Amino acid sequence: MRIISGIFRGKHIRPPANFKVRPTTDFAKESLFNILIHQYNIEEMDVLDLFSGTGSITYEFASRGARSVVAIEMAPAHFKFIQDTCRSMEIDQVTVIRADVFRYLQKPIQSFDIIFADPPYDHKGLAELPELVFSTQVLNNGGLFILEHPGKYSFTAHPRFQQQRKYGGVNFTIFS
Repeated sequence: MRIISGIFRGKHIRPPANFKVRPTTDFAKESLFNILIHQYNIEEMDVLDLFSGTGSITYEFASRGARSVVAIEMAPAHFKFIQDTCRSMEIDQVTVIRADVFRYLQKPIQSFDIIFADPPYDHKGLAELPELVFSTQVLNNGGLFILEHPGKYSFTAHPRFQQQRKYGGVNFTIFS
């Protein structure tokens, strides 16, 4: 896995082989960020990365100069890996929190301009994430919620649906 752009462009991140994660593919990540950078100034954004896994999305936002990034990850080994990677790369604007995403969303520490969620594709709460995000004050007015999910889900009927993009087996639904 590599960082696509920004000050850490080209840097390879190598999580331990025993991690049970499905990092967003470089192709899908690059395509998503191409959409974002043409519409938003990431340097003025506070970002929340839910189900951070290896931290791939966290590092990408930090590399592109996001004002702050909060990474939420429940697995202890993944949490520590993200912390250690941020420390070794001297990424200061990232805060890593070890927590259950659903509990965190009930009492968030701040509000955000962009929320990215990449839950396990078989997570039983995946379909409820948009409603949970929009039922709290975690997303700033005019903010974006981006959900990565498998193709069997469709959120086009959601009142805050903006667009869906598909890159291979990766689907992003963007809500605002």
